Amino acid sequence: QVQLAESGGGSVQAGGSLTLSCTPSGDTLPTHCMAWFRQAPGKEREGVAAIFTPNGLPRLADSVKGRFTISRDYATTTLSLQMNNLKPEDTAIYYCALHTSLCGSEWSASNRYYYWGQGTQVTVSS
Repeated sequence: QVQLAESGGGSVQAGGSLTLSCTPSGDTLPTHCMAWFRQAPGKEREGVAAIFTPNGLPRLADSVKGRFTISRDYATTTLSLQMNNLKPEDTAIYYCALHTSLCGSEWSASNRYYYWGQGTQVTVSS
């Protein structure tokens, strides 16, 4: 059984920064795919960022490229999302997700992920 614990959400003004963290517990391996998703009110859940395994290359949604950075601490297995220059359209509940296969081109397909965190709210005001 895997559990994902998220932290770091909050409220900021446009242009501000936040860092989200996700720490898994249970039977996880560095090769397991971990990603960040978000869901705004009335919208579908969308993939924000992931780190491909096993090569460790980051993959970001076009809407956040140049503003968000994803990283993974393999010693602690913590996944982080550094969000800079936040915009009101970034307002959403952000979820950490994990599946036990390698991370590849289908990283943004939410139905591939079996384990989900509880979500953390990010609110960006203009």
